[in-house]
Amino acid sequence: MGKLSSLIRAAAGKKRFNSAIILAAGSGKRFSDDTAKQFVEVAGESVLVRSAKAFENSELISEIIVVTRQADVEGCRNILKENGITKTTRVVAGGDTRQKSAKNGFDAVNPACEFVAIHDAARCLVTPEMIEAAMESAYVHGACACATKATDTIKKTDGANSITETVNRDNAWLVQTPQIFMADMYRAAAYMGEKDNVEATDDCALCERLGFKVKLVDVGKTNMKITYPEDIIIAEAILKYREGNK
Repeated sequence: MGKLSSLIRAAAGKKRFNSAIILAAGSGKRFSDDTAKQFVEVAGESVLVRSAKAFENSELISEIIVVTRQADVEGCRNILKENGITKTTRVVAGGDTRQKSAKNGFDAVNPACEFVAIHDAARCLVTPEMIEAAMESAYVHGACACATKATDTIKKTDGANSITETVNRDNAWLVQTPQIFMADMYRAAAYMGEKDNVEATDDCALCERLGFKVKLVDVGKTNMKITYPEDIIIAEAILKYREGNK
């Protein structure tokens, strides 16, 4: 960790090359059989384009890599270009798991990449301000993820829906994306995860298992994930609220 700390300090105060990986390879089965979730529209704009615009409009992001289904690679490339996403450098095919898709995206980043932000396209209400808050925390700590503190009571179960434990809510967080890491940290975590046949639920978990600390930054509840059709109604209400409070 001493070497990591020195690398973070050495990076302070200089212009960095940061890459964003947007994961848009889901099948969208909870919506319909013929509509991939990344193409579902929220207030007239696709989930993918909304997410990409947030990274496009962040001064801390140097390039965008989009990971999608093989059949959608050319379509995504065209959609991004038509919507003025100029930072896109690669659109690549994903793997059969989220973890493999993230690694495919990371394999496509510019070799100059210093920090990598990994983001689920389905969190299309992310803002440049959220991205920058997490990125600036990653500059200090080496790794950071957007999150929000849990406000509901959280229960653990035995797998048959019977409660086994009530989790202390004081230290419980709901983790979101983007999740941001020093490139060398993520490279080690991703490749060791692949080598050890580890299937992690998110990118933070890959780094945690190697002993890296990941800081959380509270960006609130509006950085929601579009998972079900009814989520679109909530997302559009949030966008309307933001518009009215500019």
